[in-house]
Amino acid sequence: MTTTKRLSTTSATLLFAGVAAFMLASGLPQSKAQEAEPTVHQFDGNGVAPLAIYRPASIQQGVPAPLVLLLHGSSGEGAAILTGSSLKAAANKHGFIIAAPTGAIHLARGYAWNIPGVVTTSGTVPGAGDRDDVNYLLSIVDLLVKQGLADRSRVYVTGISGGGRMASWLGCVASTRFAAIAPVVGLRAGTPLKSDTTQPDPASCQPESPLPIITFAGDSDTTNPMQGGGAPYWQYPMRSAEMRWATLNRCQNSMVTKQISSAVYQELYDGCQDDAVVTAFITKGGGHTWLADDEVMWDFFAHYARATNGKLLKLSR
Repeated sequence: MTTTKRLSTTSATLLFAGVAAFMLASGLPQSKAQEAEPTVHQFDGNGVAPLAIYRPASIQQGVPAPLVLLLHGSSGEGAAILTGSSLKAAANKHGFIIAAPTGAIHLARGYAWNIPGVVTTSGTVPGAGDRDDVNYLLSIVDLLVKQGLADRSRVYVTGISGGGRMASWLGCVASTRFAAIAPVVGLRAGTPLKSDTTQPDPASCQPESPLPIITFAGDSDTTNPMQGGGAPYWQYPMRSAEMRWATLNRCQNSMVTKQISSAVYQELYDGCQDDAVVTAFITKGGGHTWLADDEVMWDFFAHYARATNGKLLKLSR
Protein backbone atom coordinates (compact mmCIF):
# COMPACT_ATOMS: atom_id res chain seq x y z
CA MET A 1 0.00 0.00 0.00
CA THR A 2 1.37 3.39 -0.95
CA THR A 3 1.97 6.11 1.64
CA THR A 4 1.36 8.89 -0.86
CA LYS A 5 -1.45 11.32 -0.19
CA ARG A 6 -3.54 13.73 -2.20
CA LEU A 7 -1.84 16.94 -3.15
CA SER A 8 -2.36 19.59 -0.48
CA THR A 9 -3.58 22.88 -1.95
CA THR A 10 -1.48 24.91 0.47
CA SER A 11 1.75 22.97 -0.02
CA ALA A 12 1.25 22.79 -3.79
CA THR A 13 0.67 26.54 -4.03
CA LEU A 14 3.83 27.22 -2.04
CA LEU A 15 5.76 24.79 -4.21
CA PHE A 16 4.62 26.31 -7.45
CA ALA A 17 5.28 29.83 -6.22
CA GLY A 18 8.87 28.66 -5.92
CA VAL A 19 8.72 26.93 -9.29
CA ALA A 20 7.43 30.07 -10.97
CA ALA A 21 10.04 32.26 -9.32
CA PHE A 22 12.80 29.91 -10.43
CA MET A 23 11.52 29.51 -13.97
CA LEU A 24 10.92 33.18 -14.64
CA ALA A 25 14.17 34.25 -13.06
CA SER A 26 16.40 31.62 -14.63
CA GLY A 27 16.93 33.49 -17.91
CA LEU A 28 19.29 30.93 -19.45
CA PRO A 29 20.89 32.27 -22.62
CA GLN A 30 19.65 30.85 -25.92
CA SER A 31 22.92 28.99 -26.50
CA LYS A 32 22.37 27.02 -23.28
CA ALA A 33 18.86 25.83 -24.16
CA GLN A 34 20.03 22.38 -25.25
CA GLU A 35 22.16 21.99 -22.11
CA ALA A 36 19.51 22.89 -19.54
CA GLU A 37 18.70 20.09 -17.10
CA PRO A 38 15.25 19.34 -15.71
CA THR A 39 14.30 21.22 -12.57
CA VAL A 40 13.01 18.79 -9.93
CA HIS A 41 10.81 19.99 -7.07
CA GLN A 42 9.63 17.94 -4.10
CA PHE A 43 6.06 18.34 -2.92
CA ASP A 44 5.64 19.05 0.78
CA GLY A 45 3.94 15.97 2.19
CA ASN A 46 4.55 12.46 3.45
CA GLY A 47 5.84 10.22 0.71
CA VAL A 48 4.74 12.44 -2.17
CA ALA A 49 7.09 11.94 -5.08
CA PRO A 50 8.87 14.77 -6.90
CA LEU A 51 7.70 16.59 -10.01
CA ALA A 52 10.27 17.26 -12.72
CA ILE A 53 9.77 20.33 -14.93
CA TYR A 54 11.62 21.32 -18.09
CA ARG A 55 11.24 24.87 -19.40
CA PRO A 56 13.41 25.72 -22.41
CA ALA A 57 15.31 28.99 -22.26
CA SER A 58 13.80 29.92 -25.61
CA ILE A 59 10.39 30.55 -24.00
CA GLN A 60 9.82 34.25 -23.50
CA GLN A 61 9.65 35.22 -19.85
CA GLY A 62 6.17 36.09 -18.63
CA VAL A 63 4.43 34.41 -21.59
CA PRO A 64 2.40 31.23 -20.84
CA ALA A 65 3.65 28.34 -22.96
CA PRO A 66 2.05 25.11 -24.17
CA LEU A 67 2.37 22.31 -21.62
CA VAL A 68 3.00 18.61 -22.21
CA LEU A 69 2.52 16.18 -19.33
CA LEU A 70 4.99 13.30 -19.74
CA LEU A 71 3.90 10.20 -17.81
CA HIS A 72 6.36 7.44 -16.97
CA GLY A 73 5.64 3.74 -17.37
CA SER A 74 5.10 1.29 -14.52
CA SER A 75 8.22 0.94 -12.34
CA GLY A 76 9.37 4.40 -13.43
CA GLU A 77 9.31 7.90 -12.00
CA GLY A 78 9.00 11.40 -13.35
CA ALA A 79 12.51 12.72 -12.93
CA ALA A 80 14.04 9.66 -14.60
CA ILE A 81 11.84 9.73 -17.70
CA LEU A 82 12.40 13.46 -18.16
CA THR A 83 16.17 13.18 -17.74
CA GLY A 84 16.36 10.55 -20.47
CA SER A 85 13.59 11.94 -22.66
CA SER A 86 14.14 12.76 -26.32
CA LEU A 87 11.11 15.06 -26.02
CA LYS A 88 13.32 17.82 -24.59
CA ALA A 89 14.82 18.46 -28.04
CA ALA A 90 11.33 19.09 -29.44
CA ALA A 91 10.56 21.35 -26.46
CA ASN A 92 13.67 23.41 -27.17
CA LYS A 93 12.78 23.69 -30.85
CA HIS A 94 9.09 24.49 -30.48
CA GLY A 95 8.91 26.24 -27.12
CA PHE A 96 6.77 24.10 -24.82
CA ILE A 97 7.10 23.10 -21.17
CA ILE A 98 7.35 19.46 -20.08
CA ALA A 99 6.09 18.39 -16.66
CA ALA A 100 6.91 14.84 -15.58
CA PRO A 101 5.14 13.83 -12.36
CA THR A 102 5.43 10.50 -10.53
CA GLY A 103 2.59 8.02 -10.05
CA ALA A 104 0.88 7.29 -6.76
CA ILE A 105 1.39 3.55 -6.36
CA HIS A 106 4.63 2.22 -4.89
CA LEU A 107 5.90 -0.91 -6.63
CA ALA A 108 8.87 -3.09 -5.73
CA ARG A 109 10.77 -0.77 -8.03
CA GLY A 110 9.45 2.67 -8.97
CA TYR A 111 5.81 3.70 -9.19
CA ALA A 112 2.59 3.06 -11.10
CA TRP A 113 -0.39 5.28 -11.89
CA ASN A 114 -3.68 4.96 -10.04
CA ILE A 115 -6.26 4.05 -12.67
CA PRO A 116 -9.35 3.25 -10.57
CA GLY A 117 -10.29 -0.42 -10.53
CA VAL A 118 -7.41 -1.44 -12.82
CA VAL A 119 -4.71 -3.76 -11.52
CA THR A 120 -1.13 -2.54 -11.60
CA THR A 121 1.77 -4.53 -13.02
CA SER A 122 2.24 -5.96 -9.51
CA GLY A 123 -1.27 -7.45 -9.68
CA THR A 124 -2.79 -5.20 -7.01
CA VAL A 125 -5.85 -2.98 -7.38
CA PRO A 126 -5.47 0.64 -6.16
CA GLY A 127 -7.24 1.21 -2.87
CA ALA A 128 -9.27 4.02 -1.31
CA GLY A 129 -6.18 5.30 0.50
CA ASP A 130 -4.14 5.74 -2.66
CA ARG A 131 -3.71 9.20 -4.12
CA ASP A 132 -6.25 10.21 -6.77
CA ASP A 133 -3.92 10.61 -9.75
CA VAL A 134 -6.52 12.30 -11.95
CA ASN A 135 -6.94 15.00 -9.30
CA TYR A 136 -3.18 15.16 -8.81
CA LEU A 137 -2.41 15.67 -12.51
CA LEU A 138 -5.18 18.23 -13.01
CA SER A 139 -3.90 20.10 -9.93
CA ILE A 140 -0.45 20.33 -11.49
CA VAL A 141 -1.97 21.81 -14.66
CA ASP A 142 -4.06 24.27 -12.64
CA LEU A 143 -1.10 25.47 -10.62
CA LEU A 144 1.21 25.88 -13.60
CA VAL A 145 -1.54 27.89 -15.30
CA LYS A 146 -2.12 29.96 -12.16
CA GLN A 147 1.56 30.82 -11.95
CA GLY A 148 1.53 32.06 -15.55
CA LEU A 149 3.83 29.33 -16.84
CA ALA A 150 1.36 27.20 -18.84
CA ASP A 151 -1.27 28.15 -21.41
CA ARG A 152 -4.53 26.53 -20.26
CA SER A 153 -5.81 26.29 -23.84
CA ARG A 154 -2.80 24.22 -24.97
CA VAL A 155 -2.30 21.36 -22.53
CA TYR A 156 -1.41 17.92 -23.87
CA VAL A 157 -0.46 14.58 -22.35
CA THR A 158 1.73 11.72 -23.47
CA GLY A 159 3.14 8.71 -21.68
CA ILE A 160 4.69 5.32 -22.25
CA SER A 161 3.14 1.95 -21.35
CA GLY A 162 1.42 2.48 -17.98
CA GLY A 163 1.80 6.20 -18.60
CA GLY A 164 0.07 5.72 -21.95
CA ARG A 165 -2.77 3.94 -20.19
CA MET A 166 -2.99 6.83 -17.71
CA ALA A 167 -3.01 9.35 -20.58
CA SER A 168 -5.85 7.36 -22.14
CA TRP A 169 -7.74 7.40 -18.82
CA LEU A 170 -7.38 11.18 -18.58
CA GLY A 171 -8.94 11.34 -22.05
CA CYS A 172 -11.87 9.27 -20.82
CA VAL A 173 -12.59 11.25 -17.64
CA ALA A 174 -11.16 14.76 -18.26
CA SER A 175 -11.35 15.28 -22.02
CA THR A 176 -12.13 19.00 -21.84
CA ARG A 177 -8.90 19.69 -19.95
CA PHE A 178 -6.61 18.47 -22.75
CA ALA A 179 -6.34 19.53 -26.37
CA ALA A 180 -4.93 16.14 -27.49
CA ILE A 181 -3.32 13.00 -26.07
CA ALA A 182 -0.52 10.74 -27.33
CA PRO A 183 -0.28 7.34 -25.60
CA VAL A 184 2.88 5.43 -26.54
CA VAL A 185 2.60 1.60 -26.50
CA GLY A 186 -0.38 2.05 -24.19
CA LEU A 187 -3.56 3.26 -25.95
CA ARG A 188 -6.78 2.29 -24.17
CA ALA A 189 -10.41 3.36 -24.45
CA GLY A 190 -11.60 2.36 -21.01
CA THR A 191 -11.25 -0.85 -19.04
CA PRO A 192 -11.79 -4.32 -20.56
CA LEU A 193 -15.43 -5.39 -20.64
CA LYS A 194 -15.94 -7.97 -17.89
CA SER A 195 -18.27 -10.11 -19.99
CA ASP A 196 -15.90 -10.01 -22.98
CA THR A 197 -12.39 -8.82 -22.26
CA THR A 198 -11.60 -8.67 -25.97
CA GLN A 199 -13.65 -5.44 -26.08
CA PRO A 200 -13.46 -2.13 -24.16
CA ASP A 201 -16.29 -1.43 -21.73
CA PRO A 202 -18.20 1.54 -23.23
CA ALA A 203 -19.45 2.59 -19.81
CA SER A 204 -15.89 3.08 -18.55
CA CYS A 205 -14.95 5.74 -21.11
CA GLN A 206 -17.51 8.48 -21.74
CA PRO A 207 -15.60 11.70 -22.57
CA GLU A 208 -17.50 14.98 -22.53
CA SER A 209 -15.92 16.20 -25.75
CA PRO A 210 -14.21 14.86 -28.87
CA LEU A 211 -10.50 14.40 -28.19
CA PRO A 212 -7.76 14.11 -30.84
CA ILE A 213 -5.74 10.92 -30.43
CA ILE A 214 -2.30 10.10 -31.77
CA THR A 215 -0.67 6.88 -30.64
CA PHE A 216 2.54 5.00 -31.36
CA ALA A 217 3.01 1.24 -31.09
CA GLY A 218 5.07 -1.71 -32.29
CA ASP A 219 3.60 -4.83 -33.84
CA SER A 220 6.08 -7.03 -31.93
CA ASP A 221 5.27 -5.63 -28.48
CA THR A 222 4.84 -8.59 -26.12
CA THR A 223 4.08 -6.51 -23.01
CA ASN A 224 1.07 -4.62 -24.37
CA PRO A 225 0.45 -6.69 -27.51
CA MET A 226 -1.35 -4.90 -30.32
CA GLN A 227 -3.42 -8.02 -31.00
CA GLY A 228 -4.67 -8.12 -27.40
CA GLY A 229 -4.22 -10.54 -24.54
CA GLY A 230 -1.37 -10.00 -22.14
CA ALA A 231 -1.89 -8.75 -18.59
CA PRO A 232 -5.37 -8.26 -17.03
CA TYR A 233 -5.15 -4.48 -17.48
CA TRP A 234 -4.61 -4.88 -21.25
CA GLN A 235 -6.66 -7.67 -22.92
CA TYR A 236 -8.46 -6.07 -25.86
CA PRO A 237 -6.58 -5.24 -29.10
CA MET A 238 -5.20 -1.77 -29.68
CA ARG A 239 -7.24 -1.53 -32.87
CA SER A 240 -10.40 -1.95 -30.75
CA ALA A 241 -9.26 1.09 -28.77
CA GLU A 242 -8.71 3.04 -32.00
CA MET A 243 -12.19 2.07 -33.24
CA ARG A 244 -13.79 3.04 -29.94
CA TRP A 245 -12.14 6.48 -29.95
CA ALA A 246 -13.23 6.94 -33.57
CA THR A 247 -16.80 6.20 -32.47
CA LEU A 248 -16.53 8.57 -29.51
CA ASN A 249 -15.16 11.30 -31.80
CA ARG A 250 -17.98 10.62 -34.29
CA CYS A 251 -15.56 9.97 -37.14
CA GLN A 252 -17.48 9.48 -40.39
CA ASN A 253 -14.76 7.87 -42.49
CA SER A 254 -13.49 4.31 -42.34
CA MET A 255 -9.90 3.69 -41.28
CA VAL A 256 -7.29 4.42 -43.92
CA THR A 257 -3.84 2.80 -43.84
CA LYS A 258 -0.84 4.62 -45.28
CA GLN A 259 2.78 3.49 -45.58
CA ILE A 260 5.01 6.19 -44.04
CA SER A 261 8.34 4.42 -44.49
CA SER A 262 9.66 0.92 -44.90
CA ALA A 263 9.36 0.45 -41.14
CA VAL A 264 6.31 2.57 -40.19
CA TYR A 265 2.70 2.65 -41.31
CA GLN A 266 -0.18 4.90 -40.26
CA GLU A 267 -3.79 4.06 -39.41
CA LEU A 268 -6.12 7.07 -39.62
CA TYR A 269 -9.74 7.86 -38.84
CA ASP A 270 -10.79 11.33 -40.02
CA GLY A 271 -14.01 13.16 -40.86
CA CYS A 272 -14.51 13.46 -37.09
CA GLN A 273 -16.46 15.96 -35.00
CA ASP A 274 -14.39 19.12 -34.42
CA ASP A 275 -11.66 17.55 -36.58
CA ALA A 276 -10.70 15.30 -33.66
CA VAL A 277 -8.90 12.65 -35.72
CA VAL A 278 -7.67 9.33 -34.37
CA THR A 279 -4.36 8.12 -35.75
CA ALA A 280 -1.78 5.45 -34.99
CA PHE A 281 1.82 5.16 -36.17
CA ILE A 282 2.92 1.55 -36.01
CA THR A 283 6.51 0.33 -36.25
CA LYS A 284 7.01 -3.04 -37.92
CA GLY A 285 9.02 -5.23 -35.58
CA GLY A 286 8.79 -2.56 -32.87
CA GLY A 287 8.74 -3.64 -29.24
CA HIS A 288 7.77 -2.15 -25.90
CA THR A 289 9.76 1.07 -26.01
CA TRP A 290 9.45 4.78 -26.83
CA LEU A 291 8.47 4.48 -30.50
CA ALA A 292 7.10 8.00 -30.79
CA ASP A 293 8.39 10.39 -33.42
CA ASP A 294 8.56 13.52 -31.24
CA GLU A 295 8.29 15.89 -34.20
CA VAL A 296 5.20 14.11 -35.53
CA MET A 297 3.68 14.14 -32.04
CA TRP A 298 4.28 17.85 -31.54
CA ASP A 299 3.02 18.71 -35.02
CA PHE A 300 -0.20 16.87 -34.14
CA PHE A 301 -0.51 18.61 -30.76
CA ALA A 302 0.12 22.02 -32.28
CA HIS A 303 -3.03 21.78 -34.41
CA TYR A 304 -5.35 21.72 -31.39
CA ALA A 305 -6.40 23.90 -28.45
CA ARG A 306 -9.28 24.15 -25.96
CA ALA A 307 -11.55 27.14 -25.49
CA THR A 308 -12.32 28.25 -21.94
CA ASN A 309 -15.69 26.47 -22.18
CA GLY A 310 -13.96 23.20 -23.06
CA LYS A 311 -14.76 23.23 -26.78
CA LEU A 312 -12.07 21.74 -28.99
CA LEU A 313 -10.47 24.21 -31.42
CA LYS A 314 -8.58 23.36 -34.60
CA LEU A 315 -5.67 25.73 -35.15
CA SER A 316 -4.32 26.77 -38.52
CA ARG A 317 -0.54 26.62 -38.88
